[in-house]
Amino acid sequence: MRCPFCKENRDKVVDSRSSEGGRVIRRRRQCLVCEKRFTTYEKVGESFKLYVVKKDNSRVPYDREKIISGLQNACYKRPISTEQIQQIADKAEENLFRQFDKEVSSAIVGESVMKQLRRVDKVAYIRFASVYRDFRDAGDLIKEVSQAITETEPSGQQTLFDW
Repeated sequence: MRCPFCKENRDKVVDSRSSEGGRVIRRRRQCLVCEKRFTTYEKVGESFKLYVVKKDNSRVPYDREKIISGLQNACYKRPISTEQIQQIADKAEENLFRQFDKEVSSAIVGESVMKQLRRVDKVAYIRFASVYRDFRDAGDLIKEVSQAITETEPSGQQTLFDW
């Protein structure tokens, strides 16, 4: 594997983890020349993929980057690390791949991501839900915020609102 920093082909694997229900191996590597660390992902080429059925009944291949992008937008200026965003996507993805073989509704994908995000940061959860659920009016948003407030706060997380 070539180091993205110095372009040398000498590195060692520091850590390996399985994700996507065992379909992907994440490896942390350290370059033996410049000593910088980087991450690689190994995937097995599959003849079929999971397709997402959208609201208009169109089918698109599942794309992890869309989930990551949505999470990054929701977590903007929140105390959530890139590693936490990856973990949220990993957990949501594992649930999806464990339950579905060929097709999954976009509603189920969104709910799976929101379930994981809600445990980490409620403000980011509300941001994600406001875009994903496409609230029709302020009443729908207030109802969702009220539900989030009444739940017990995850440890170490600030309260959503001080009433």
